[in-house]
Amino acid sequence: MPLSAASRPKLWKFARVQFDEARQRNVLQYPEGAVLLNDTAAEVLALCDGRRTISDIAAALKERYGSDVLDDVQSYLSQLADRELVRDEGAAIEAG
Repeated sequence: MPLSAASRPKLWKFARVQFDEARQRNVLQYPEGAVLLNDTAAEVLALCDGRRTISDIAAALKERYGSDVLDDVQSYLSQLADRELVRDEGAAIEAG
């Protein structure tokens, strides 16, 4: 399910971002595998704390890079949500 700009993404409880010394890059690790991350993807995931909305995350990145990245951030996190690596914490709280 695609996330909206108001979604509050958080990593799945068994997923974590970790620096891989052998590859010299950040990796999103989870029980079934791993995803190599570029620096921007690692920054996005570092901001996914379940409190910030996707709009908040995009605004923080816009300050750093001077470019509107809302659509890119929303698309990337929706892809991870489809793989159940990210969840909308706001929806989880509402569901109760």
